[in-house]
Amino acid sequence: MKPMQSTRSSQRGLSLISLLFFGVLLALVVVVGARVLPTATEFMAIQKAVKKAAADGDTVPAVRAAFDRAASVDYITSISGKDLDVTKMGDKVVVDFAYDKEIPLVGPAYLLLKYRGSSASGYN
Repeated sequence: MKPMQSTRSSQRGLSLISLLFFGVLLALVVVVGARVLPTATEFMAIQKAVKKAAADGDTVPAVRAAFDRAASVDYITSISGKDLDVTKMGDKVVVDFAYDKEIPLVGPAYLLLKYRGSSASGYN
């Protein structure tokens, strides 16, 4: 008969405490991810609307109006056409935007996301 010590040392796996710790950690990551995902989706919609507005408009009011039309269709609420920085480089219209999004986590803790983009960037 083997002593109890050698049997115990050959066992592998997580203890109940470590399993609970990793479970809570995974739950926190999922909750934060679920709150960040809609803002990332909105950013991609804004980027798409900015590129379309830059391609469709040739004046500042035309670009802003095109963006506002796309924003109403895609439910974009973080920025509007008046928040866009529209410039002209040669014969090309370049639209830049920047906005911050605060996501409440727990009590006074917030997650601050800073989104920046441009119609000239390589992001689609």
